[in-house]
Amino acid sequence: MGRFDPYENNGGTCVAIAGTDYCVVAADTRLSVGYSILTRDHSKIAHLADKCVLASSGFQGDVKALQKNLSAKELVYEHNHNKKMSCPAMAQLLSNTLYYKRFFPYYAFNVLGGLDSQGKGCVFTYDAVGSYERTGYSAQGTGAALMMPVLDNQLKSPSPLLLPARDAVTPLSESDAVDLVKDVFASATERDIYTGDKVEIVVINRSGSHRECIELRKD
Repeated sequence: MGRFDPYENNGGTCVAIAGTDYCVVAADTRLSVGYSILTRDHSKIAHLADKCVLASSGFQGDVKALQKNLSAKELVYEHNHNKKMSCPAMAQLLSNTLYYKRFFPYYAFNVLGGLDSQGKGCVFTYDAVGSYERTGYSAQGTGAALMMPVLDNQLKSPSPLLLPARDAVTPLSESDAVDLVKDVFASATERDIYTGDKVEIVVINRSGSHRECIELRKD
């Protein structure tokens, strides 16, 4: 008899880049188990608040449960406070939600992106039990190890240990950041069998958010 295992990694990769007045959040649309592709058109991105987007890879059952949990808490917050939750507030809520389940964690690896109360881009990156950090860019998922060296090379985020603290937002323009995201996904798709088919890109800025999809290789 096989041992019961409540977890399964459905693969996929998520990336977020924060700029001075924008944030780009992207994820591929492939959903796999082992060497089988279950669907080529599965969105890993959820709009949680007004200027706040969550991208998650890992076990998609846990990802959906986590997204529903956060959406419900955001709705309660909106009714109680008569305003939408800010992106840094949602980041803290996500951390608390993941840490609350630390003994039977959500098998989800999250990147949260959006605009803070000053209109500046922000990216928060997480582990499975809620430890998080605000950065200028991040990647999570099966292709993250292939993407992060390229992002490090192109964006050169300052060390969080530097004093006084430096601004972590990236110097790229919005269109350049979108082009970089397309490049890192095209690159990772060549080597990671769990990343591919399409990349869904959401750009959040002062005027709102817009979404585009770019085809990747399908083999």
